[in-house]
Amino acid sequence: MSFRAEPAFRHGQRARTAVLLVNLGTPDEPTAPALRRYLAEFLSDPRVVEIPRLVWWPILHGVILRTRPKQSAAKYASVWMPEGSPLAVWTQRQGAALSQALAARGHDVLVRHAMRYGNPSIASVMDALRAEGATRVLVVPAYPQYAAATTASVADKVLAWSTQARRMPELRFVNEYHDDAGYIAALAARLRAHWAEHGRGDKLVLSFHGVPERSLLLGDPYHCQCHKTARLLAEALGLPREQVVVTFQSRFGKAKWLEPYTEPTLEKLAAEGTRRVDVMCPGFTADCLETLEEIAQEAREAFLTAGGERFDYVPCLNDEPVWIEALAALAERHLGGWDTRGAPDAAALEAQRQRALALGAKD
Repeated sequence: MSFRAEPAFRHGQRARTAVLLVNLGTPDEPTAPALRRYLAEFLSDPRVVEIPRLVWWPILHGVILRTRPKQSAAKYASVWMPEGSPLAVWTQRQGAALSQALAARGHDVLVRHAMRYGNPSIASVMDALRAEGATRVLVVPAYPQYAAATTASVADKVLAWSTQARRMPELRFVNEYHDDAGYIAALAARLRAHWAEHGRGDKLVLSFHGVPERSLLLGDPYHCQCHKTARLLAEALGLPREQVVVTFQSRFGKAKWLEPYTEPTLEKLAAEGTRRVDVMCPGFTADCLETLEEIAQEAREAFLTAGGERFDYVPCLNDEPVWIEALAALAERHLGGWDTRGAPDAAALEAQRQRALALGAKD
């Protein structure tokens, strides 16, 4: 087995602590070739598609990667930002803001972001962190609710990188924060700000990313954690249970996924006389294709076509200051026990040397 080349050793280089924020991923551009590369990596992950390779490979390479990239590219193009993919833009901004927030709290740590699929890859960022002297890395997935297909897959990739590292850094992982007080407070603040500006709908629909129902039956806590997030958020807002509706979006394939599904639920609400809804996606900490196109465009059209009068999409937390502070507090707790202090300046080093000399003279 071959190992990755270690960075050149430098005497006196300070051991650093790093925080790695990892999101799902995105294509490099809204084109069919870029989508084909991205989808091939994403849908090849056995954590994402739990179907035997002999069955899944012909479907993936013979059907999906021949038809889906062009369709998905058009959807990505409809939400693409001047700076790039929304998910990439917001994740990069979150990482930069988190770095500043941790520095304000007195921590001298390296903060970087990576994508589980696509760029910047986890392996490339881990290589860069090692080159910068990182010997301790806290991995923070951008998924508040734990799912094997997301959170565990991030750990898989980091640990796969570590198997090729000659000098493996200390690693810690944040598995979940679905009930974190700061996260819930940030969601509540986001909603209150939206309502203050736009008014409040008749129903609050909380749409989480779907997963196959089979994962729940096999012991994945994702479903329960989504409902707990919704309950805590409703309590923080003082909303009665009947005003909050939990749904699941982004179904893929013909298997049964977690229900109720978002779009059919919105159509049903409209048919039953609900005139106005607010829709939020608490499981996504950064806006992306699934929130901006699937919800803010497709789900909106479905609700209005079914008879609804007003559909308000509430943006994700993105780089809202209250969320960045909550994220910094979360990281700070998990960094406990690691040295995150800054290097002493020249004056401090000289004072330390003088104290040592004075103690030596006394002896």
